[in-house]
Amino acid sequence: MRLALGYVPLVDAASLIAAAELGFARAEGLTLDLVREPSWATLRDKLAVGHLDGAHILAPLAIASTLGLSGPQTRLCVPMALNLNGNAVTVSRPLWDAMEAADDEVDTVAAAFARIARRRAREGRPLTLGTVHPFSSHTYQLRIFAERGGLDLDTDTRLVVIPPPQIAEALRRELVDGFCVGSPWNSVAVAEGYGRIAVLCSELVPGCPEKVLALPESEAPRCAPLVRALDRAGRWCADPGNGVELAALLAREAYLGTSAPILARAITGDVVVDPGGRRRRDPHFALFGEAAHRPDPAHADWFIDQAQRAGQLASSDDLLADARAVYRPDLFDAALSG
Repeated sequence: MRLALGYVPLVDAASLIAAAELGFARAEGLTLDLVREPSWATLRDKLAVGHLDGAHILAPLAIASTLGLSGPQTRLCVPMALNLNGNAVTVSRPLWDAMEAADDEVDTVAAAFARIARRRAREGRPLTLGTVHPFSSHTYQLRIFAERGGLDLDTDTRLVVIPPPQIAEALRRELVDGFCVGSPWNSVAVAEGYGRIAVLCSELVPGCPEKVLALPESEAPRCAPLVRALDRAGRWCADPGNGVELAALLAREAYLGTSAPILARAITGDVVVDPGGRRRRDPHFALFGEAAHRPDPAHADWFIDQAQRAGQLASSDDLLADARAVYRPDLFDAALSG
């Protein structure tokens, strides 16, 4: 069976890339045609109109698409999660210098950031912050970061949506003052000298659900071979002994097209946070494999709560039930027990 799977160039697309390149899909009788998409909106729309058979997608976007809150309403199912964590908040070097944070602890940095943001808002020059999509953990993590410093993100800053592959360039061109994005784009901004990672989101929201495999609901009965292939690929990605090979694979121009050493640091959680080489180490920075794969309806609860707190939707028991129904641990369990 041949499947076209969409992805956005990020480290957390690793399971799809490994499955296609290293034989995990072939062992299940599958041929995967990976389709690199420039933005989450493009991927969402291609999935909706049937140009893709499935996708690596933002977990809240899979829910929002099903509920008709983003793009054409598309009933999706999530038979598997792909990873936890992997994001960071990055700011421009001038903003970091102005913050004068005493250390790298989350509350210290959040308070320093809030102080500058409030001052800029009073001066009529609010900070502009980038996120990758309104319905994303990145948007919610930015809000949580602001709250940790006592900052009202809606009142005191301007939030804009920029596709992940373009967000570091937006910082370089001074179109934004900071952003939240997944690896490797935070590290690219640091390596190129114009960004400073302020907070690893694995420390801000530990165990945060991230990307999932989303399929049209009609494909649920036929998803077992793909789930098995991606589960095995994800377990391979989670093995520290495969880190160098995985980084080299992701670095290919056809996939992420960036530095293998940068990717290796993201994979291992040994993250360089400033151009001077200062590091922040967190072994849970990006999690694949057994710790991440089984889709948990409680994650849908968290996303709905965050969306309500962000004013994106009203409270509704029916809405929560529909959101939870997108997550299908029964499909995951059946695939791995078969």
